[in-house]
Amino acid sequence: MKTALISVYDKTGLEDLATFLHKQGVQLLSTGGTLKFLRDCGLPALSVADYTEQPEILDGRVKTLHPKIFGGILARRANPADMTTLADAKMAAIDYVIVTLYPFVETMKSASATESDIIEKIDIGGVSLLRAAAKNFRDVAVVAQQSDYEALKSLFDSSLDDNAKLSIRKHLAAKAIAHTSAYDAAITSWLGKDFEPYPDTFSVGFSKLQDLRYGENPHQSAAFYRDPLCSETCVANAKQLHGKELSYNNILDLDAALEIARSFPEIPTVVIVKHNNPCGVACSEDLVEAWNAARACDPTSAYGGITAVNRPVTAALAEKMAEIFLEAIIAPSFEPDALAILEKKKNLRLLDCGGAFTAPNNQKMVRSVIGGALVQDRDMGRLTRDDLKVVSKAQPTEEDLQGLLFAWKIAKFVKSNAIIYTNKNATIGIGAGQMSRIDSTKIAATKAQSPVRGAYMASDAFFPFRDNVDLAADIGIKAIISPGGSIRDEEVLAAADEHGIIMVFTGMRHFRH
Repeated sequence: MKTALISVYDKTGLEDLATFLHKQGVQLLSTGGTLKFLRDCGLPALSVADYTEQPEILDGRVKTLHPKIFGGILARRANPADMTTLADAKMAAIDYVIVTLYPFVETMKSASATESDIIEKIDIGGVSLLRAAAKNFRDVAVVAQQSDYEALKSLFDSSLDDNAKLSIRKHLAAKAIAHTSAYDAAITSWLGKDFEPYPDTFSVGFSKLQDLRYGENPHQSAAFYRDPLCSETCVANAKQLHGKELSYNNILDLDAALEIARSFPEIPTVVIVKHNNPCGVACSEDLVEAWNAARACDPTSAYGGITAVNRPVTAALAEKMAEIFLEAIIAPSFEPDALAILEKKKNLRLLDCGGAFTAPNNQKMVRSVIGGALVQDRDMGRLTRDDLKVVSKAQPTEEDLQGLLFAWKIAKFVKSNAIIYTNKNATIGIGAGQMSRIDSTKIAATKAQSPVRGAYMASDAFFPFRDNVDLAADIGIKAIISPGGSIRDEEVLAAADEHGIIMVFTGMRHFRH
């Protein structure tokens, strides 16, 4: 008789699977709550404690950690010595291992969970069972998630040959090990959060949200993964309400747009992004005014762009957005009338990211390179008026400081070398991603659709030469904000004073490569 060891925290779909196994003549072996569940379903399940003649101990911390269990899983069926050992010890060979783990991540993320609660959700026996079964995949089928129940059932298909069934078992084994690896990564993150920020081994445990049609280009395959430990407002946690499937590039642009929008929690803000750079950002108590101003910055690039709004989308705003082609819109919510308007565009992707913008966490940012990965803190740099150092003879007004801080916030999200022209609450011209800062300065002026005279200018890093300031003076820039720190700061400042331009240093740069 075949034997299946079943110990699952999540009982979803279990009755159907266990009933199927029982009808195939499989002996069911189980513990605790799973045993009670199976018996309540009218299935003849055998208790692990009765089988091993060893009761659960330590309040259930030890249930399945017994030689009769692990011997039955790890015995190689083609090895006579292994099978003799089982027979001499009256151990049953265990052919199927169905285990779902304690909800460690869910408990860790619960605001009410104590350290003791979290520790008790570190699964020991379950992980050990999965690893043992995966190791012996040639003889044992292992299932770690409810989504693989159907794959387990397929092993009973008489039309499949031995090689096909071996392939299924090997695939299930790989998925089980991936599952325990992600589980261990979450535990590692929790245990180590107060110690080394960059441990010798950096573990990640992302879970797949969806396969994507392709990557950056059609000849590249791709998938979208989610960090199960992340609970903040983000694209990975958003709910798609309408439209085509998200593409790789959509997700990158939505992430960039959302990060900018959430930088202005105090005022309604509209952001339009194209190719991972903002092409328009504006703040206003009137969302329609904010949209009009954001779009006016670069109406050509806004076509086919990605939009983020940090307030619920109203019907009035939806009407304006519907006037042009957009790839996607992400917002905390959509009013019913707004949704009805936007859903008329069949392919427009609409994402609800939640009712409120949660505070960003200083999580580690991971970026792959060939053969490795770069890991760094998230750029959480924030400035207030008190952080600014006025270095020019010309002094800023309160309104000037407000405009400069607005420009500085946008500079953080523009690919370096970044130059941004703004008024007090809207972008006017954006120069992004140039190899030379003077080229970015020229491009920002060229792209400006409204007068630049009297505008504010932000640079994500220091000016290497005074030519940027001279050009700023030629087009009528009123004030400049930059990190400072160049060996030519005196030369740059002299140019500002010569032209009567206000210059403010931040002491902080915002490279975005």
